[in-house]
Amino acid sequence: MILGTRGSALALAQADLVTNMLQEHGHELEREIIKTSGDVFTDRPLHEVAGVGAFVRELDDRMIEGEVDIAVHSMKDLPTIRPPELAIAAVLKRDSPYDVLLTMDGSTLDELPDGAIIGTTSMRRRAQLLRFRPDLNVQDLRGNINTRIKKLEDGLYDGILLAEAGLQRMGWEMDVHRLPPEAFCPSANQGTIVVVTRAGEEAEAACSVLNHEISRIETEVERILITDVEGGCVVPIGSFARVTEDGDEIHVLVEVLSLDGSNEVRIDEMIPMKNYREHAASIGRLLVEMGGKQLVRDAVCQLSGCDDDLS
Repeated sequence: MILGTRGSALALAQADLVTNMLQEHGHELEREIIKTSGDVFTDRPLHEVAGVGAFVRELDDRMIEGEVDIAVHSMKDLPTIRPPELAIAAVLKRDSPYDVLLTMDGSTLDELPDGAIIGTTSMRRRAQLLRFRPDLNVQDLRGNINTRIKKLEDGLYDGILLAEAGLQRMGWEMDVHRLPPEAFCPSANQGTIVVVTRAGEEAEAACSVLNHEISRIETEVERILITDVEGGCVVPIGSFARVTEDGDEIHVLVEVLSLDGSNEVRIDEMIPMKNYREHAASIGRLLVEMGGKQLVRDAVCQLSGCDDDLS
């Protein structure tokens, strides 16, 4: 089978993880590196890269055309609406879903000086940072994980925000400050690797043995929660679900923010595991009723420079 992946160090580490797991089950794989729109257009903020799925589209196309059998993705990059020809064959056991702050001197977010320059690609992290500390100077930070850390070391930023899972998968032990999910609700599916195949084919069955059911339920809930606000990956939306230890309930936290973090719609509650899809969908509808969809429209309008009267 041919496994497709992006060529960044983190993407290759994730692809190697899946390859090793499948090889342990007796499968032979050949790896093919594919450049995506998100890899090519590194000179602009991510929201300026046209459409959704900037790190996924080309891999999807190659798979539909039959050139690739398996694709490995960071699940948070996967658009909510997927091609019907493709299937999520496996959701791997989730790594850390949390954001971390990395600084050269080990400073926490509270300890940074007024006006400190913080780098992040994510509009969600930007809004949450400004909500937490409006004085911060939040600047765009593109590039792979090695490039981002090099920019910090070169003194271009006082701190940068990263997904903790990325550092873990690279095997890097660094002095980081983990940000609490109560203030920095993660993106839906952050910290999770997903394996995609064509639906109903041999590769789907082969990869299904890698599936971790609790992680699959949690990530499914996170996607359901934000389906109705239709925000995509470029507006400030956090969605986080955790199955309780007894397995009877799921703690859900979902929020939509304005670009500057000054306005928010937020829901934090428990839902029963039984019929969890229906309960998650109900919370998603409530998020819209509370004004979440309007915040998304406002954010999209600001990013695209449209007339306020059209928002």
